[in-house]
Amino acid sequence: MAPDPRPPADQTRIQTLGFLLLDNFTLISLASAIEPLRMANQLAGRELYRWFTLSLDGGPVVASDGLTVTPDAATSVPLALDTVIVCGGVGPSRSVQREHLVWLQSQARLSRRLGAICTGSWALARAGLLDGYEASIHWECLAAMQEAFPRVVLTPRLFTIDRDRASSSGGTAPLDMMLTLISRDHGRELAAGISEMFICERVRNEQDLQRVPLKHVLGTTQPKLLEIVALMEANLEEPIDLDELADYVGVSRRQLERLFQRHLHCSPSRYYLKLRLTRARQLLKQTSLSIIDVSSACGFVSTPHFSKCYRELFGMPPRDERQGGGPFRSPALSLEKETAQLLQTASFEPLPDEGPVSAAMTALDQARSEPTYASVRLRT
Repeated sequence: MAPDPRPPADQTRIQTLGFLLLDNFTLISLASAIEPLRMANQLAGRELYRWFTLSLDGGPVVASDGLTVTPDAATSVPLALDTVIVCGGVGPSRSVQREHLVWLQSQARLSRRLGAICTGSWALARAGLLDGYEASIHWECLAAMQEAFPRVVLTPRLFTIDRDRASSSGGTAPLDMMLTLISRDHGRELAAGISEMFICERVRNEQDLQRVPLKHVLGTTQPKLLEIVALMEANLEEPIDLDELADYVGVSRRQLERLFQRHLHCSPSRYYLKLRLTRARQLLKQTSLSIIDVSSACGFVSTPHFSKCYRELFGMPPRDERQGGGPFRSPALSLEKETAQLLQTASFEPLPDEGPVSAAMTALDQARSEPTYASVRLRT
């Protein structure tokens, strides 16, 4: 097992995050990013993270579902932030204002880490703060963002952490990104505890991809390629020979290879293999089929060959995937004998009187009555 890196004790100070809310931000993405921080504090029995929601003027911001959120502060309020995360949603090109860009650029000059969830990467890109960085964004915006910001290295991954930038797609993907960051800060045991509290059976990692409909990547400009991929997806159990696929759509084998290399950046055989392995992963996690049956259902004639290919793509053999293996899995949480001591020694580090009070302090105080309070002992 790989070592569980932990920061030195002097690096475990409270980290403060600011969530910049854009108009029409998605509420589920914001909650997916903040809730892991709340639970990290609860399970640790002390304040590891505090957070503030922000808007340009401190006024209410309407989410994409019509609910209104009143932020903690305006961006003009001086806060000692470690990280700024932009919360995007519907229509980011319309939601991002010049004042947002100026403020984000000022945060970058202060050497603060920058992040984005859902479509928040659009704001960072417009501010010139993602040039040369890898970044993720919700799949609906992938094609448009690639065209608008060619200097950004966009990926179809659920989330991307590149140096001092962290970005995720929407929905629940911010949960996986925040668990990865928490694991780096405080160890895998804490991240595993949080995932268990949220009934999260598997923490998706940086290699997991969004399920991006190919038509949103290619548009309508490549009908033959879309037809070939549709044929592949419909024939996973009995894969079609590449020459036959080429004949079906009226192109040569060489043209087929060129289409995949140009638009999907891989060979057709590699793309087909990834489709079959992705289907295998779904069957392993969602059914009780044996590994042999899964192998056969995904077009593999040899189980050892299936296991080899699976491990090369996903970093673990099928057996470990079936058993729930992965970097964040751990036995169920158990209350420790030191809980009473931690309850007595847990303390808050208040902000100056003139600043807004982070909701983290209220949430942690309320969590003291929870049976899981301080149930993960941090080794610092």
